[in-house]
Amino acid sequence: MKTFLRTLIVFMIAYIGQSLAQDGSITGDWKTIDDETGKAKSIVHIYEQDGKYFGRIDSLLSPPPDDPNPVCDKCPDDDPRKDQPIKGMVILEDLEKDGDEYTDGRILDPKKGKIYDCKMWLEDGNLKVRGYLLFFYRTQTWYRAE
Repeated sequence: MKTFLRTLIVFMIAYIGQSLAQDGSITGDWKTIDDETGKAKSIVHIYEQDGKYFGRIDSLLSPPPDDPNPVCDKCPDDDPRKDQPIKGMVILEDLEKDGDEYTDGRILDPKKGKIYDCKMWLEDGNLKVRGYLLFFYRTQTWYRAE
């Protein structure tokens, strides 16, 4: 009986620790919301590579009805993502963890073809994503995908 209880406690501690570690990290899948329509737009997978964080669009939840596989036709001409499919595209680049924030990165808005400086932070279990252009900024809330 004691062995069973010890084993149960070890598994519970491991499970709680894993849950806390996942909740405190930006890695994983996040659902984005379209600012204009308020509808779910995409699932972005955020991952860590060589100490920096990147994000790739894994699926489009509401592609345009006339184009189920849109491309980034508004991306800058000198950007290698120009005219590439949005699904599978890396839109977040080079974010670095700085305390409770992830800073010094860039984010691409493939719909408008604009690239912004970016920072992120977790707030109430959601991901706050802020894009900057000079002194102007816009903050979105992304939700952990299930």
